[in-house]
Amino acid sequence: MTTTTPRLTPADTEQGDPRLDADVRRIDVQHLARVLLGHYPELRLGARRLMADERFHQIPGLTLAEHRERVLAQLRLLAAEGDVHRSFPVRFGGAEDHGGFLARFEELTHADPSLQIKSGVQFGLFASAIYHLGTERNHEEFLRDALTLAVPGAFAMTETGHGSDVASIATTATYDPETQEFVVHTPFRAARKDYLGNAALHGTAAVVFARLITAPAGQPRVDHGVHALYVPVRDPQTLELLPGVGSEDDGLKGGLNGIDNGRLWFDHVRVPRTNLLSRYGDVAPDGTYSSPVASPGRRFFTMLGTLVQGRVSLDGAAVTASRLALTIAITYANQRRQFAGGDGDEVVLMDYAEHQRRLLPLLAETYASGFAHEDLLAAFDDVFSGRNDTPDTREDLETLAAALKPTSTWHALRTLQTCREACGGAGFLAENRLTGLRADLDVYATFEGDNTVLLQLVGKRLLTDYAKGFKHLDAVKVARLVAERASDAARFRTPLHRALQTISDVGDPRRSAGQLRETETQRALLVDRVETMVAEIAQALRPAQKADPAAAAAIFNSQQHALVEAARAHAELVQWESFTAALARVEDPGTQQVLTWVRDLFGLTVIERHLAWYLVNGRLSAGRARTVTSYIDRLVARLRPHAQDLVDAFGFEQAHLRAPIASGAEQARQDEARAYHRAQRASGDAPIPEKHTR
Repeated sequence: MTTTTPRLTPADTEQGDPRLDADVRRIDVQHLARVLLGHYPELRLGARRLMADERFHQIPGLTLAEHRERVLAQLRLLAAEGDVHRSFPVRFGGAEDHGGFLARFEELTHADPSLQIKSGVQFGLFASAIYHLGTERNHEEFLRDALTLAVPGAFAMTETGHGSDVASIATTATYDPETQEFVVHTPFRAARKDYLGNAALHGTAAVVFARLITAPAGQPRVDHGVHALYVPVRDPQTLELLPGVGSEDDGLKGGLNGIDNGRLWFDHVRVPRTNLLSRYGDVAPDGTYSSPVASPGRRFFTMLGTLVQGRVSLDGAAVTASRLALTIAITYANQRRQFAGGDGDEVVLMDYAEHQRRLLPLLAETYASGFAHEDLLAAFDDVFSGRNDTPDTREDLETLAAALKPTSTWHALRTLQTCREACGGAGFLAENRLTGLRADLDVYATFEGDNTVLLQLVGKRLLTDYAKGFKHLDAVKVARLVAERASDAARFRTPLHRALQTISDVGDPRRSAGQLRETETQRALLVDRVETMVAEIAQALRPAQKADPAAAAAIFNSQQHALVEAARAHAELVQWESFTAALARVEDPGTQQVLTWVRDLFGLTVIERHLAWYLVNGRLSAGRARTVTSYIDRLVARLRPHAQDLVDAFGFEQAHLRAPIASGAEQARQDEARAYHRAQRASGDAPIPEKHTR
């Protein structure tokens, strides 16, 4: 790949040139690429080799029907060749390798996000629900056909009227002891299962989530909450809907049109008692209900917790999409020239400070997202392998996934849009993939839980952990601790504190920048923001403890925005900590130094994003706040010569990028144009500009 990277001259080596250290420190691209492959390098590389096969590539411009049929055919190829059963038991062709399964799955994004998501529907949701929510009996009856794609399946959880609020879904599964069957029913239109992959055309069965209702002889009807059942929906030979099953096609969507999303509803559809996926709740022939988890609330969250892999995989797919976009945009920016420079040649886009400021902070955040995802993947495998599977570790995993999935998916959308704009008109062409990826990734913000709702869950967990800090304290100690924290917050807001910070920086701006560069300074600023925000929310919610339910709900509602912002701050801290920990795994000194600058750029960009908070709360003086921005500018300039190496380390080949503007074609065009103009100038035949004739 031909690129244009500024080289240093002897004059540049004077003290103060921002590129000096950049020349001294070089990235070992191959070493960094190995680090970025994470915990499953061979599995990722194997998946990339498979995705380089054009049989799996998205073809722009296909009709809706053509795209759907192509993706279905690709899914059948994956079932045969793609090692998509890796997380399942050995007897079903798997390896019980949960982390490795997701690592391979995330790489499907290179080929076509529609293929990735349809694969996720079939193997990550439909088959995994059978596996994780079912018993050995369910496995033997249903799992093999799901894994071989003999039965394409839908995951019927979401309803038109209840998206992220799964606990409130209205579909019912009422047990009939006389026939030993469940009667699955959709009581009204808002209870239709909606947005389901494989529901419009291809699915012949569905895992249906419904309210389980039993009424043993002589006893009242009891609603045991949400459970999952295996429900056939189409004749496997004719694909005609079975009696009592209704379906509609969701039609053309904003993206992911290779997936046949649709609606399903049921009119008193009967399925055998044994079709209940009964790991966490079973019904005896006489209608008696039993569960190994006594608490209905705990049972519900335990069942949903087994499906957390969807959020984990979307986090990884979003990181992949961000890496693809930045590789395309930065490669193009290192080749595309625009506007004349001092030497007569036009200037490479990447040499413009604003272009650097747009793309390099996004690159730093993508690195942070990638390292955080590897930690999430390790936590996921630790729990699902059984090595460290406890209620606490499961709750930690769910919280981590709920924090990172919104952060990385929103970041991917912002990155794709910025990269599209940074590539000008070329970025708008479908052949260069940025618009298609942006459209396909759009729904990731509401997949597997709306991002805002997920962050509310994270915020509630932060409050719970905060409350645990008071659990063993008596009322006097709690009051003293609250008073101390209030006093501490007030101290930070005083003019004296800000003045002291300013005075410490006077006479030497480098001292201020040097402190911001320190790992512990960045950590303290990021941690303090999270802790202070959570403490303030907790204080605001204290009156709710003694209020009536309506008043308590109103108080909590008033703090929702603050809760989401605290969760965002927590997620940013998690990403920064993962990045910092990853630096220790980089063995090459030059690479480690450059990556430390990238980490600093991420940390300070987060702080700059929230400068208003740091100023209002007295954590930074005005002078120190200005230094944050000026030092970011220095870091961006320092990292500019390394930009191409940093994206090359993602390890994508042209078969993965498939964007002509990142193929070297732009470099060839620019070389041709420069040669032409140089030849004109050398010949003396170049026309004279009009202004030179006056």
